[in-house]
Amino acid sequence: MAASEQLHRSVDGLTIPALLRENARRHPDRPALTTGIGPDDGTLTWHQLRTEVSAVTRGLRAVGLRRGDRMLIAMSRRAEHWVADLAAVHLGALPCSTYDTLSTDQIRHLARHSAATVLVLEGQEQMRRWGPVLDDLPYLRAVIVLDWSAAPEGDKRFVSYQAVRGSGPLDAATFEALTDEITTDQPLTVVYTSGTTGEPKGVVLTHRNVIHESLMQDQLLPVPDHPRTVAYLPLAHIAERVLGIYLPICNAGHVTICRDPAQLPATLLHVRPHGFFGVPRVWEKLAGVLRAKRGEELGEARELALKAYRLRSAAEDVPPELTERLTHLDGQELRPIRAAIGLDECRRASSGAAPIPTAVLETLASVGLPVHEVWGLSETTGAATVSTPDAFALGAVGRPGPGIEVKAAEDGELFVRGPVVVPGYLRADGGIDPATDEHGWLPTGDLGTVDARGIVTVTGRKKELVITDGGKNIAPTRIESLLRTHPLIAHAVAVGDRRPYITALLVLDEEAAPLWAKDHEVAADGLEELARHPEVLGALDKAVAEANAQLSRPEQVKTYRVLPGPWTAESGELTPKLSVRRRDVERLHGAVIESMYA
Repeated sequence: MAASEQLHRSVDGLTIPALLRENARRHPDRPALTTGIGPDDGTLTWHQLRTEVSAVTRGLRAVGLRRGDRMLIAMSRRAEHWVADLAAVHLGALPCSTYDTLSTDQIRHLARHSAATVLVLEGQEQMRRWGPVLDDLPYLRAVIVLDWSAAPEGDKRFVSYQAVRGSGPLDAATFEALTDEITTDQPLTVVYTSGTTGEPKGVVLTHRNVIHESLMQDQLLPVPDHPRTVAYLPLAHIAERVLGIYLPICNAGHVTICRDPAQLPATLLHVRPHGFFGVPRVWEKLAGVLRAKRGEELGEARELALKAYRLRSAAEDVPPELTERLTHLDGQELRPIRAAIGLDECRRASSGAAPIPTAVLETLASVGLPVHEVWGLSETTGAATVSTPDAFALGAVGRPGPGIEVKAAEDGELFVRGPVVVPGYLRADGGIDPATDEHGWLPTGDLGTVDARGIVTVTGRKKELVITDGGKNIAPTRIESLLRTHPLIAHAVAVGDRRPYITALLVLDEEAAPLWAKDHEVAADGLEELARHPEVLGALDKAVAEANAQLSRPEQVKTYRVLPGPWTAESGELTPKLSVRRRDVERLHGAVIESMYA
């Protein structure tokens, strides 16, 4: 039986609530969810986790959450986030985790578009940002607050999380009936996109989508039974939603929650995970640690590991004598190096969300830690292609998973079809607009190629999306339009693709800038002097601050440089229609851009 057919049959009839029940029955005392690694950490077994979910399911039903409703969760990484999410699923509602970096305007749009009936907020910080929009939500029935001291007095919409779970689990018959009512192709959750071409879209995922994705990962990159993993990304991110919630339910794994990203190195050392997904920035930091500890000089073991990795990448056979020698040296020399960063037992190391430098991949491979790139998006439930030890290439993102097809259109845009492709986008009235064409193909907006081996290479983005090396998807046009509202600025270009944060190039308006200078009694001889004048820089500081106030934290401009201009089609930065040539700008002003990341 073909792997795709076998996987398809495995998924039929499965749902997340049914798998959770199976884990609670077969592995009641095995750890499911641990919060933290210190003396105050807490662990829920599979039986305890399902019991907690049952109790909160009862409470959510009591406050009016119904089948098909949407429930928004604004909470940090903590066990209650997992429990509330899974409880909503048992009622047939659609939970949606939100980023903690959203601005108030973004919160208002998302909450109104989702027609959320229930909100789950953590505490003071969430109340500060969500409070101003609550009266704008016509369908809101209840606001559940974990830290009750943050709730306003006298507002009957508010209820404490403790009260929601306080009545205890549902009676067994009712809870089992709710579990059995869920079907494989039923909507499971909503994940909002970053809004690269307008407002964010609510991507609707089904049980089939996430279970196929999860079982596919285990089939392509096997890990031990009951694998240990670490959850450190936001649950609003498709990668963490799959890897932190659904995959562990599918393989009865043990998730340790890392609440503070600064504690990730210590958490890895403590957990020693069997599988770990890192955005490029995380892998870059780990590679930097290895270089700092071991230097650039390679011993025999690292040289052999790198040689074997390069041979596999080129689809060439690794000589048996090399494999034998490397196996002997790995335990003596390389495993202790991997142990120093907590990844000596890692069997599945993956990178995604943005391209990763090949030098980083080779540094990691040289210590026996090959990191395999994956590619996908929210609309493909995460990874649509997966690199594996026997099918990968440096700079490529692997082959389509079982049952998944990828093709490149004439203009180079990549299209995906298969069981991980979502049914569509949530409408404000609760309906779903299809994400695919009549033949089931999803346009991804990414440009790329598919070679004779079926390996996919992504070469760029059809629309100008910035993806930071931390995996944040950011639309530069929104940032730029906010900056250009100041009269001094003719052009603004946001930069940050594959970089740790957003910066900007600001170009003075050749006509408006001298007039502004005159009005503000600023004496300067030409645009060159104006670009350096303290009064001008002070005004631009204020302009950037005002723009940042309307942006989420990852979108905010950390630093900028002022260019005198003017930019023209002749100088190379603009098209004949006076649109910015983004790639030419980055080429022509590369040294200035690099100075902002020095």
